[in-house]
Amino acid sequence: MRRVALKIAYIGSAFHGYQRQPNYRTVEGELLHVFNETGIIEDTWKAHYSVAGRTDKGVHSTGNVISFITDKDIYLDQINGLLPDDIKIIGEARVPYGFKVRFPLNRTYTYVQPINPFMGEVDVDSIRDALGYFVGEHNYRNFSKRNEKNPIREIYDVSLECDNNLLIFKVKGKSFLWNMVRKMVSALMLIGYGKYEPEVIKRLLEPVDLRREIRLRPVASNGLILSSMQYKDIQFKENAWGKAKIYENLEKMFILQQQDMYTNCVLRDILE
Repeated sequence: MRRVALKIAYIGSAFHGYQRQPNYRTVEGELLHVFNETGIIEDTWKAHYSVAGRTDKGVHSTGNVISFITDKDIYLDQINGLLPDDIKIIGEARVPYGFKVRFPLNRTYTYVQPINPFMGEVDVDSIRDALGYFVGEHNYRNFSKRNEKNPIREIYDVSLECDNNLLIFKVKGKSFLWNMVRKMVSALMLIGYGKYEPEVIKRLLEPVDLRREIRLRPVASNGLILSSMQYKDIQFKENAWGKAKIYENLEKMFILQQQDMYTNCVLRDILE
């Protein structure tokens, strides 16, 4: 018996989130079906199966990680051949028996925000001025659901890249609250469109409930990508075939769904 970790990439558009749900197509449901079919996992409880991130409906991944115990040999090309086109395993690592996949050193989210020409010009400099307020340990109650018991989170880095008519945000932190990144981007876009000054982020990070005064609606889920997880002393062996197939399939699917404005960013995340 040994414990393995697998890095998975998927396009979330056709899934009702990661976690298994009755009568819905989910990433986890597709993965476990193939694992069961190949005998790699027959019982998730006995296999001590776990996942790093349970992404919501519509959210994509280029770096989510699952881990489990198995006595079977794992042939990624075979597994990828059985998986649907919108999920592929792109990396594998042998990990210690006590490895905790849910607790990486850090995780990074990418958010791809199209610039809407009907909203007016975006002040990118003002957005960049606001990014630094997020760095460090802060209270994210205004960026989370009501009655969040522990809204304190630490963010290591926030960056912004402009690519034609796209704003590409990257947020790196220890852990995140539900909808936290999508509300962070929402606040930054309000600043970019001149609704607020950059200093509003400092106010929103204070332990005062401002949700009635400043309404942050989460930006759309289809722009969010769970990009990467980093673990101490764990290096993933890349699966070239899996990466090539997901690259090809993502490109086709984005174009078919007329979401090609996201394509370059998602594919670049996979190739990095």
